Amino acid sequence: GTQMTVEIHPKDTTPQLFKKLSFGKGPRRLPSLRGQVNKGFQRTEAPRPPGGKDLHAYPWDKSSLKSMTVDLQQFEKLDAYALKVNVKNSVEELVKVLLKQARTDLEKVRAIWMWICHHIEYDVVGYHNKSQLSSKPIDVLQTGKSICEGYAGLFEQMCSFAGIQCMKLSGYSKGYDYKMGQTFTGDSDHAWNAVYLDGRWHLLDSTWGSGAVDDSFTKFTFRYNEFYFLTHPALFINNHFPDNSNWQLLKPTLTLKDFENNMLHKSNFYMLGLLTAHPETAVIQTVNGKASVSVDCRSATLFTFKLKGTDEHGLMTLKKHGMKLDIYPQKTGSHKLQIFAKPSKASEEVYNCVLEYVVECKSVDKAMRFPKDLHQPVGPSWFTERQGFLRPSHPDPIIHTNDGRCSVTFTLGKDISVLASLHSDNSSLTEDMRRRHIMQIHHGNQIELKIHLPHAGNFVLKIYAKKKSDPGNYDYIFNYLITCLNTEVKWPAFPLSYSKWAEDYEILEPLSGLLPANRNVQFKLKMHGIAKVLVQAENPYPLTQSRGYWEGTCNTSGCREVFVMVHENANHSFYSHVLKYEVETE
Repeated sequence: GTQMTVEIHPKDTTPQLFKKLSFGKGPRRLPSLRGQVNKGFQRTEAPRPPGGKDLHAYPWDKSSLKSMTVDLQQFEKLDAYALKVNVKNSVEELVKVLLKQARTDLEKVRAIWMWICHHIEYDVVGYHNKSQLSSKPIDVLQTGKSICEGYAGLFEQMCSFAGIQCMKLSGYSKGYDYKMGQTFTGDSDHAWNAVYLDGRWHLLDSTWGSGAVDDSFTKFTFRYNEFYFLTHPALFINNHFPDNSNWQLLKPTLTLKDFENNMLHKSNFYMLGLLTAHPETAVIQTVNGKASVSVDCRSATLFTFKLKGTDEHGLMTLKKHGMKLDIYPQKTGSHKLQIFAKPSKASEEVYNCVLEYVVECKSVDKAMRFPKDLHQPVGPSWFTERQGFLRPSHPDPIIHTNDGRCSVTFTLGKDISVLASLHSDNSSLTEDMRRRHIMQIHHGNQIELKIHLPHAGNFVLKIYAKKKSDPGNYDYIFNYLITCLNTEVKWPAFPLSYSKWAEDYEILEPLSGLLPANRNVQFKLKMHGIAKVLVQAENPYPLTQSRGYWEGTCNTSGCREVFVMVHENANHSFYSHVLKYEVETE
């Protein structure tokens, strides 16, 4: 008449210690897990090993970050409740109080997860001195700190008391001290859990869900990370490699070699809605001095990068669904490349690191040495469109010119005033001259920037804007890289314009701000609403109006400067200066 229960466990798991429960008189039987809502504690069934229906396809199908459908908003009340629970005397007591607000198995797991992530801190001292460390669940609960082993053990025991099947798993991780491209040998270095919900196994890591340690591994900071709760296995494998490959819950499973070679995507990568990055290997070899990286994402995202700590030697362009980055290291050897991102709507300036690569450079492309003033990202994008610069004539970040001249046009949004300047490393251009090598021409809502380069080389065309109605300063919007290899190029600046030169006036000739000496020079200007125009050299030369243009000739002998002056009103007795030209010395 004696009844006996036999438990069978997979050989690489330790049998769980279950609370023995007395169910009164009569034969004892294992209670069913179905339909019981927190009536005392249930004995969990022996966990079944993972099988076909637990498996997810690899690589990630970009569908969801989680392995089951979870509505985080529905957890808000439960999460808030779990955070407030403060029981330290026994694990069983803690679970009892926590589960008061949890009905489903998913809610029970969520309450346990939230409590551990917000109440157990990583024991940086214990990590360095393991002999002083206990990972027993009761010790973890009472000291409020542990290392991964303790987090996973406490999670497992709390689930056991809640009647949830849970496994503690161990394996290799790409955690705090991971170095890109490293190999893994010897004992496993991390522990996490699998929980059984809705007929399938799911993965979670409460150690990494709770926060992070600093670079020197001396200080832990609570920083909750939702990513590690029921993470999709095809994403979890990114930094967790279990000792038993069945617990990858993947089809096909990855080899350790795959795990070592695969790119480490930080959790921020996925939490920001990024989808994929190319290349998919952590180490990139340059080809002819160049390496390229691209990222795809769901929605408009801002990116920046650091190569050996600075954002030089690269050309980053924003795309509607991601970004592209070309890197041209200016030294051979290994370079650390970090990619940062933030949502376009984020008000604060904080970019999160989402990717790290090592760039191996064998040869340097000296021609791709960019000016120091080049700002990332380069070229127009969805971001510049938002700032009112529409339909750019040059969608690419680099403009090549052979004769040193180029012109860029945009359709401008309403009420926008533009300022542009030209920068180069080997130019002694003054602030004023940086602007005078660019001429603005307006036709309705179209703006043309005509550029004449002072010499060959690489230049940055910086574009600033503000609302016309706004008295404040101009804001930097974006820049282009302009390249010219022709060493014959030597364009003078455009004439100096004064405040009375209106936005929609236009110079047809002479475009050069430097006039030849002792010559007759032809003038043709487009101006409206003007009574008289005079070109003042040694002598005054009036221009005559025909078909919207003011035309005429002036002689440059005997003077160093030539001014264009206008009478705005026939009744006015004085002229206003609008343009100034220099005359070449003989």
